[in-house]
Amino acid sequence: MVKTKEEIEKIRVACRICKLILIELGKILKEGITTYDIEMQAEKLFKEHKVAPAFKDYRGYPFMLCVSVNEEVVHGLPSKEKVLKEGDIVSIDIGAIYEGYYSDCADTFPIGKISVEHKKMIDVARESFNRCLSLVVPGKRTGDIGSVIEAFVKQNKFSVVKDFTGHGIGKELHEYPDVPNFGKHGTGALLKENMIIAIEPMITEHSASVRILDNGWTVITNDGGFSAHYENCVLIKEGGPEILTKN
Repeated sequence: MVKTKEEIEKIRVACRICKLILIELGKILKEGITTYDIEMQAEKLFKEHKVAPAFKDYRGYPFMLCVSVNEEVVHGLPSKEKVLKEGDIVSIDIGAIYEGYYSDCADTFPIGKISVEHKKMIDVARESFNRCLSLVVPGKRTGDIGSVIEAFVKQNKFSVVKDFTGHGIGKELHEYPDVPNFGKHGTGALLKENMIIAIEPMITEHSASVRILDNGWTVITNDGGFSAHYENCVLIKEGGPEILTKN
């Protein structure tokens, strides 16, 4: 969905604050804290920055953050029982609402010293996003984006989760179009000037087969392999994309 100049400015503010909060949350991560501690810190930061959490009560979701640890791919529920330990990797997915407009971003963080393979997986998730940016321009299609992400991930011996995708964003958290992390060049939705999309590679160290836990939310790998998640909101412009949730 194409955005007006006024809408873009509000989404830009929402995205800037969203990323700031994510960065601040990354700074508190350490062995011994719980994923619920991260949620509580997020609550303080949402209030401090005068934005509303985008995920809370969205389709009944009970928390402000998704905090996914190790084999949890996405939609991990913050818990007082889940204590972080050395060697864990933690994905934080966060969204903020500013004056009725949404933002969404995610990143995966190491807890203490992690394995070489898991560090590489986090790096590949981030770099797969960077690799597709040259194709995030008017006239290209979502399949162009997904094709590049999938090829880079496979080249590095990881797998792309195909059950969940990126998406358009604006007055709603999830808007047209879906932005899969796989696909074929020249297929999918047409990208237009002033569309804003959330591109979010979710990759696994082994099989991409996943399932949802009995809590109805948390998605985990079927084989117990670890997963990494990286997401930014991107404004599509003729002269090249603008990452709205940039550091």
